[in-house]
Amino acid sequence: MSTPAEITLNGDCRAWPREQTIEHLLQDLGLDSRVVAVELNRLVVKRGRYGDMLVREGDEVEIVSFVGGG
Repeated sequence: MSTPAEITLNGDCRAWPREQTIEHLLQDLGLDSRVVAVELNRLVVKRGRYGDMLVREGDEVEIVSFVGGG
């Protein structure tokens, strides 16, 4: 069984249940991967890589949602 990982998510330290992919992290947060941009350790991650990029202990994740309107 995995132990919780501590990550920084949008500037806040959070205990996260397990090491996981960005795709699973977004799902757990209830976010649609089609309308967000993700930065992992200060590097922008391409949407096509969300399923294979792991978020690990100590990582910094920034998630930005796109908002439409006019």
